[in-house]
Amino acid sequence: MEIKRVGSQPSGKGSSDYFTGVVRIDPIFGAPEPARMVIASVTFEPGARTAWHTHPLGQTLLVIAGCGLAQREGGPVEEIHPGDVIWFSPGERHWHGAALSTAMTHIAVQEKLDGKTVDWMEQVSDEQYQAR
Repeated sequence: MEIKRVGSQPSGKGSSDYFTGVVRIDPIFGAPEPARMVIASVTFEPGARTAWHTHPLGQTLLVIAGCGLAQREGGPVEEIHPGDVIWFSPGERHWHGAALSTAMTHIAVQEKLDGKTVDWMEQVSDEQYQAR
């Protein structure tokens, strides 16, 4: 058994290589090998968002606060709210973040494949973000 005590894992800032705007990442859990689970709480300030990306084994998001946006490639920009659970299939190109005027926090759950949880791509343009 392992217990991660509150405050024992520092918050991190989302890198401008992978995010637009102000993003805080709070690690929740990273399972030791051979397990693959990685869980984090991610808070996006208004207008902040991820770059386009994929996950080799998929990703589940549980929105816990605020109002956000998410889009899979080829689909519409969807508004997401607390209690919504979003599943992105393995390899599905997508982005997610806060609404323009409201912050959003979600719990992100993904698994590692060969030590990797995400493949980052180009930034989401303002035009893509605001296309609704």
